[in-house]
Amino acid sequence: MKWRSLMWILWPSFLVGAATSATVFALVDPLDIPIFGSIELSRQQMYAGGFFLFWLMAALSSSLSLYMAPSAPEPDPLDTY
Repeated sequence: MKWRSLMWILWPSFLVGAATSATVFALVDPLDIPIFGSIELSRQQMYAGGFFLFWLMAALSSSLSLYMAPSAPEPDPLDTY
């Protein structure tokens, strides 16, 4: 994968992850979310975990979109104008 493609995937997904994290945690208290029943995490751990989860989901979506996008046709070296 090219570095430019990685930039096209990670930067927009970072922005979406940040916006989604801010929106979700503005509406939901992280201490009210049960994780596997008995695991207790602090607010900061829930904020960080939620952000990275949202970032990962957006990155997977962006990479799938980039994978399914049509590629530019390669120029034919024998074709002269």
